Amino acid sequence: MRWGKLAFVGAALAASGLTFAGPASAQNEQFIPGLVYRTGAYAPNGIPWANGVADYYNLINERDGGINGVKILYEECETAYATDRGVECYERLKGKGSGAPFVNPLSTGITFALIEKAPVDKIPVISMGYGRSESRDGSVFPWVFPLLGTYWSAADIIVQHIAKKEGGLDKLKGKKIVLVYHDSPYGKEPIALLTERAKMHGFEFTPLPVTHPGVEQKATWLQIRQSRPDYVLLWGWGVMNSTAIKEAAAVGFPREKMYGVWWSGAEPDVRPAEDGAKGYNAAMLQHGAGKFAIHDDIKKFVYDKGKGATKWDEVGEVLYNRGMINAMLNIEALRIAQKKFGNKPMTGEQARWGLENLTLTAEDVKRLGFEGLIRPIKVSCADHEGTRAGRIQQWDGKEWKVVSDWYESDDKVLKPMVEAAAKKYAEEKKITPRDCSKEN
Repeated sequence: MRWGKLAFVGAALAASGLTFAGPASAQNEQFIPGLVYRTGAYAPNGIPWANGVADYYNLINERDGGINGVKILYEECETAYATDRGVECYERLKGKGSGAPFVNPLSTGITFALIEKAPVDKIPVISMGYGRSESRDGSVFPWVFPLLGTYWSAADIIVQHIAKKEGGLDKLKGKKIVLVYHDSPYGKEPIALLTERAKMHGFEFTPLPVTHPGVEQKATWLQIRQSRPDYVLLWGWGVMNSTAIKEAAAVGFPREKMYGVWWSGAEPDVRPAEDGAKGYNAAMLQHGAGKFAIHDDIKKFVYDKGKGATKWDEVGEVLYNRGMINAMLNIEALRIAQKKFGNKPMTGEQARWGLENLTLTAEDVKRLGFEGLIRPIKVSCADHEGTRAGRIQQWDGKEWKVVSDWYESDDKVLKPMVEAAAKKYAEEKKITPRDCSKEN
């Protein structure tokens, strides 16, 4: 089968018999690099995300003929979630064709590495729902965009939800909250927020690291059984998540008292644990699983033509939808940039302007077919996150169910932390912050 103008590289795709496009052409084709992992310990989570991205880019070509006539040329590079391989992929792809307008690392470790390169290469790093939490401050991090939510926002939303269940933030005093986290930049991100919240509300906070890839956690969960915490937060990825849920069941820790971040709340995280996962909770990066208006177009223009990246039954799962949303925000930023710079392939600098002016109203979200998946977003020079909303979902043994209203992370808590961390980073790197009042 063919995937139109999209070009893909990677062992998994090659084995599937997909055809490959020739060298990228800068002539009216927008080259977009894809850093993905379809192999290795994190493949079960990386694959559906990558499929959602690929299908949406393919939809834009098949349905619309590209972005205002500019076809997308997309090329995947396999990182296996390794930072060194991710940097190699970035270096290999950044100058191809029309040049990379942005990069989506899908790894906090790779994101940290590319943050150093972005100002030199003038290529935005889009870390939707992950990465460095203080990078929402566009005055210090002008090339980094943690769209839809940072890990400080996620941790804050989970704390708010737990507090609501307990009867208020004041009821957290004396409680024990444990964080089981992937021992990497990703897993360490929420520690600062949770430490701050613990000081504010008087709960005991204990972070417990788990070594990559996370298949050995018995000692961690024996410690949890002995300390008897009130809640366990899970900041895992890939096989670490299902292993944690299995171990929680083995030591008798209630899954109803477990809350994963949004990267620990997808189908591959709970299905391997079978009945042991029932009751497990996770934050939502706004969206959950399910099919919405946009999926009708993907079926008509992509899958009915035999050009889908996966089986139709897998379309609409949590991580597939997340990849699709990620690709949509990428496309809309390019579309906004074209309004200023013309209907042609965008450079990294032009794409950054589009990202800093990315505004989607409720009407825009509905028009794009994403109503029910995300809420409005407004990015600016000062705010590269754009929105700080989330919900909580719970696994009922068969599917995810939304079990909360919307929460907004509390900027009275987060903003001072962001400003302090960004200021420290700027001083360390000798960065003069932009004056965002003069931008846009």
